Amino acid sequence: MSKHDFDVILAGGGLAATLTAYRLRQLRPNLRLCVLEAGEKLGGNHTWSFHDKDISRDAWRWIAPFVAHSWDEQQVRFPRHSRMLMSGYNSIFSETLHEAAYPALEDCVRFGARVLSVGPHQVELSDGEILRAPCVIEARGLGRVDGLTIGYQKFLGLVVRFERPHGQPYPIIMDATVKQRDGYRFVYTLPFTHDTMLIEDTYYSDTASIDASTLRKHCLDYAEERGWQVAEVVREERGVLPIVLGGDVDAILQKNTPGVPALGLRGGFFHHTTSYSFPFAVKCAEAIAEIDHLTSETLDHLTQKWARQHWREQGFFRLLNRMLFWAAKTPAQRYRVLERFYMLGDSLIARFYSSSLTLADQARILVGWPPVPISRALRVMVETTVNPIPQPVSSPS
Repeated sequence: MSKHDFDVILAGGGLAATLTAYRLRQLRPNLRLCVLEAGEKLGGNHTWSFHDKDISRDAWRWIAPFVAHSWDEQQVRFPRHSRMLMSGYNSIFSETLHEAAYPALEDCVRFGARVLSVGPHQVELSDGEILRAPCVIEARGLGRVDGLTIGYQKFLGLVVRFERPHGQPYPIIMDATVKQRDGYRFVYTLPFTHDTMLIEDTYYSDTASIDASTLRKHCLDYAEERGWQVAEVVREERGVLPIVLGGDVDAILQKNTPGVPALGLRGGFFHHTTSYSFPFAVKCAEAIAEIDHLTSETLDHLTQKWARQHWREQGFFRLLNRMLFWAAKTPAQRYRVLERFYMLGDSLIARFYSSSLTLADQARILVGWPPVPISRALRVMVETTVNPIPQPVSSPS
């Protein structure tokens, strides 16, 4: 072989890596790509969702094959308030990601490839094989990061088939009428067909631990409470995502191998309140595909620049996270913060999800913020890695 085995190597076959490789293949089919995935398919076992306005119209033209389901509206439910959000909502499954991308990438994906280490121009696999390329991209997930203060969005979801039609035509992206426990709890439901649905038990928690059997039971109990008889559990997914409260972007950047650009959660490209990563993966894929001469050095410089800009743009969301985690009187009352937020206008909420809040939006969100006590709110205004308001780790069950 030549000095370089490939032009671009992507370590990881998750969302960000797959979208980047797919877009490169579309726009630059002559590039020699290599995607290294430890599993047996692209994308793992996940469901990603996004709102219509989270991505551009141009992006829609090439991501459309990945979308498994779309809805024109969605609902949120709280103890004192429920409403419909009149905006498009979409979901992508790992299966649809794989099915749409793999035919275009079949010749360049290596499954069962466990990466031992990465460098600016080479990747070493667990079996000792070394692959070389002028551009190596790290996209294997965030993992533990020291120097950040984070809460956790953790969840367990079951895709179930019911005995009879469930009668819910739209997603309920947040049902917080359920009993509060382990921080802020809500149930998330996505109806896929007349008798199949994803039921996900979700927590904004101070801890990352998941009691799978308990959360699984909560999903099935929720179905029973709604009058749905489960005939079959089709699949299960679970995850723990970071909710950033404070710190410094360098904590993320310094985790990565010097000189190696990072994408996805590994690069810090996610919404700091919702943990949504799909819109940012799309934007990075588009930007990378337009770079004429791809090298690790060039792309590392750009991704670090993007990461720092993204960190600055997410500052207001980290403030909201501190309000949610630290300023609520108890973890069991965190839901009241979001209950009030979802009383605001549809257009503002859409800009919140797309990370495009204006200064006027930010002021509108903060004005009249209680049910968070003013004294507690003021104490979390300045970004810090230390909780200035000691409180219980979790609420009693």
